[in-house]
Amino acid sequence: MAFSSTITSYSKAGDKIVTRGTYTNGNGETGGDIDTGLAICEFIQLQPSGSSVIATAPVVNETLPVAGSAVTVVTADNEDGYWRAEGY
Repeated sequence: MAFSSTITSYSKAGDKIVTRGTYTNGNGETGGDIDTGLAICEFIQLQPSGSSVIATAPVVNETLPVAGSAVTVVTADNEDGYWRAEGY
């Protein structure tokens, strides 16, 4: 299974839009593109899920701000988690 992400909520904070979602990696996958639903993503936070400690932290492989339709992230093999993005 390939890397995938899903938007789970949208909200507004002042003049910014905040989106939240999940990401899922298949076995052997180490990241991919998150579609935040934003035109421009100014901030994104990644939080791995699960009950064990992770060996490496997930990272954003972009210089922000960036087009919100494809924010590239790098994760540990088979890591799933949550994300939160802000922008407009």
